[in-house]
Amino acid sequence: MKKILFIMLSLSLLQACSYKPLVDSSGRSGTFDISKAEEITNDTQHCKTLAKDNSNFVSNILYWSVSPTLDTKYESIMRKCLIQRGHSILN
Repeated sequence: MKKILFIMLSLSLLQACSYKPLVDSSGRSGTFDISKAEEITNDTQHCKTLAKDNSNFVSNILYWSVSPTLDTKYESIMRKCLIQRGHSILN
């Protein structure tokens, strides 16, 4: 049982390192009059750096264990960062 739990946890955390948000580039978040999709590459780079700097293996496990959506801290930071920059994130 411990091995199965460990394997599932390890796989989900490995997935967090390769999180790629699904961005609706033609849509708007509703808070801006113009599309912000032109900045998606730059914003993604900045958000990845912020997420890496503010999460680690232990914080990802702790955050994942209490998250109702089973997100890691890295995914949560990345998603919130892109949304706050005006991008429509679908996942």
